[in-house]
Amino acid sequence: MIGSRLLVRAVAAVSFSVTVAGCGGGGTVTSPAPLPASGGGGAAAPAPGASPIIAASASPAPSAAASAPAPAGSAAAVDRTCDVAPYPSAQWTQCEAQNYAKTSQAPAEQSAPGFATALATQSMANTAEWTARAAADPSWLGAPSGNTPQTPLCTTWGSMCVGDPFQYPDVNGPDGSAFFTNEATVVPFVIYDDGCARLSGRVWAPKSSAPGSRLPNVVIENGSIQAPETLYRWAALALVRDGYVVLTFDPRGQGRSDEQTPSGVQGGNANVSVFYSDLVDTIDFFRSTPANPYPWNVTCKGTYPTAVTAYDPFYDRIDRDRLGIAGHSAGAVGVSIVQGFGGAGAAPWPGKIDATNPVKAAVAWDGLRSPAGGNVGGIGNGTGGTNPAYAARVPSLGQSSEYGLTPQPFAQPPDPELHKAGYRGWVSAGVPVFEMTIQGSTHYEWSLISGFPATSWCPSTTGNVCAPGYANPSESYYTVAWFDRWLKAPGEPGYGDADARLLDDAGPQGRVKFSYRFRSARNFPDRSGATHHCEDIRAGCTDTTTSAARRR
Repeated sequence: MIGSRLLVRAVAAVSFSVTVAGCGGGGTVTSPAPLPASGGGGAAAPAPGASPIIAASASPAPSAAASAPAPAGSAAAVDRTCDVAPYPSAQWTQCEAQNYAKTSQAPAEQSAPGFATALATQSMANTAEWTARAAADPSWLGAPSGNTPQTPLCTTWGSMCVGDPFQYPDVNGPDGSAFFTNEATVVPFVIYDDGCARLSGRVWAPKSSAPGSRLPNVVIENGSIQAPETLYRWAALALVRDGYVVLTFDPRGQGRSDEQTPSGVQGGNANVSVFYSDLVDTIDFFRSTPANPYPWNVTCKGTYPTAVTAYDPFYDRIDRDRLGIAGHSAGAVGVSIVQGFGGAGAAPWPGKIDATNPVKAAVAWDGLRSPAGGNVGGIGNGTGGTNPAYAARVPSLGQSSEYGLTPQPFAQPPDPELHKAGYRGWVSAGVPVFEMTIQGSTHYEWSLISGFPATSWCPSTTGNVCAPGYANPSESYYTVAWFDRWLKAPGEPGYGDADARLLDDAGPQGRVKFSYRFRSARNFPDRSGATHHCEDIRAGCTDTTTSAARRR
């Protein structure tokens, strides 16, 4: 059963995927298309919206095909029983039951007293912080901002919108006070976007950095609706620990940013263009300096009494030639579009600080959208639309979910190539690309929102920290490795073994976790120039290497 809160976000997100993916008035969002049943005589698929009754049972016995030797030169074989289970069969049904059961892991973990207490405590602290902001500056509430205690959704960062409750400065633990005291310097900011709505965010830098450090840098963009900045702290922590300066923010209509512009132009799912326009604006801010301050603050000066941040406080620590962007859901589509401005046949770069597109690498969490349109990760499909023209321009990693926005078990085998639409767009353009899907995953693996279906992300809270779960560690591992491959410089940690990590199929975050429903694939050159092309990583590749020292 999908709770009402999930349905609120799912319906809105479906509206987003239709609009951004460009379905006109009659467009629809489609779920993964089932393949025809093999062998005939199988049970008919359930009516739309119905869930087949699938009883979990003991693991199915390996088939002869599953135990066959892996291709020559491939990584160590994994149990591929479920990959080759015939449909229809009891074995196929058992595999699906076991896979789908992963979606209930996170909600079950969150009922544990250690997590529930931490969540409630941080929820109260976040709400008190929001209340104090409104008391100090009443312009954050009411007209013309459109802000209320309920809008934007998750504006207080309370309740389910806390994210990981152990990733806050006042929490005693390795991802809490220890990280914020010893590993990172975090500076909050407020800026105006191109419509004079206020955007709230943070810039994160390694504590060891100093002016002149010239570090690689990444902007992280939220998904839509119940997906505030707080839910993506896992990525900020991972990247800061790996030597990046990071910017996180709430786009217009999200979290602690304004619901609308002073003239009433909405954000969020009501106006999904903000997921590329506000991303461009925050890139401009990230690259602003005392000599070249952020331009929209000047244009919108005096709109509110709120103090705004004139330029990036870490402007003197970033390498301006090494910018990456990452985003989830609506933010992933925003990332797909923004990386492509200025490419062949694309709209020109719309930013105000740089003459040309400064983005050098991208990661799209559910998922990478092809310039030609088509399916977007696990969130659906749309056609047509009014997006600006963009191209596959920079090396990009797409990560997709198996069960998408409104998880239900598969009644029939889905099209195994469905998640590779973005991948094919990049391959056809000759641009490096990697596409991956994790077993049992939902759309909420990247936005750590409590109570929503997802695989394990906090199996234990011993030591006041969430122990690593299932899908998210793999997604984090490949995100960091992808940025390291394209943004790290010789001599920096992560430069020398980035290729090996991306090709470490036999590692604990590799193909053992990759979906057997949807194929994961790669096509990129290593630092020596050798191309690594594999269309089904889980099935085994002949291009792989194994890292001598796995860093994660």
